[in-house]
Amino acid sequence: MILAGGGNRRYGAPKAFAMVGGRPIIDRVLAALQGAGLRAVIVANDLERYGGLGVPVRPDAGSVRGPLGGICTALLWAREEGAPGAVVLACDMPFVTSPLVRRLLAEADGAEAVLPESGGPRGVEPLCAYYSVRCLPAIEAALERRALAAVAFLDQVRVRKIPAAEVERLGPAGTPFLNVNSRADLERAERIAAAPPDPGSPEPQRGSP
Repeated sequence: MILAGGGNRRYGAPKAFAMVGGRPIIDRVLAALQGAGLRAVIVANDLERYGGLGVPVRPDAGSVRGPLGGICTALLWAREEGAPGAVVLACDMPFVTSPLVRRLLAEADGAEAVLPESGGPRGVEPLCAYYSVRCLPAIEAALERRALAAVAFLDQVRVRKIPAAEVERLGPAGTPFLNVNSRADLERAERIAAAPPDPGSPEPQRGSP
């Protein structure tokens, strides 16, 4: 499930369609999911813009948006499909890989949430994660109190973490969570995409970014 909401205010255009390494970022994120054997669904309110990508598009459930609203929509879809949960990816992360997605899935059995550790202020990356449908009550409670951050419910569920040292081996140049929020971010992403492959990075997978 790919979250493609947001106003793109800092970037100034729909960043999901920005080009990195000759491909739109959204195509690279789709490849990461599909390369891990998952069905891709996009959460976006602009159905016309995302409808041409060849995958189902769902608007945010209810009136609450923001990252947590997107996660809620993803899990409501998973529950409707009879799935135990969903892998949630942001639409602006060009370097998320299929090996990382598969690693999240490998820890999903019996888990309520599986998140990779990151160097960011939250210590984990909530928009590259697996969530069980069992998280829905905690998510809905957070939304009711207007807490829209993606991490707003994590203290109410059991979280399993992928260690940072392992995450570093599953993305190019150790940057699987680089997100393109500005033109400067896009320039950095282009430099990374153009760099020679790191011999320590995972082998390229069919369909992977």
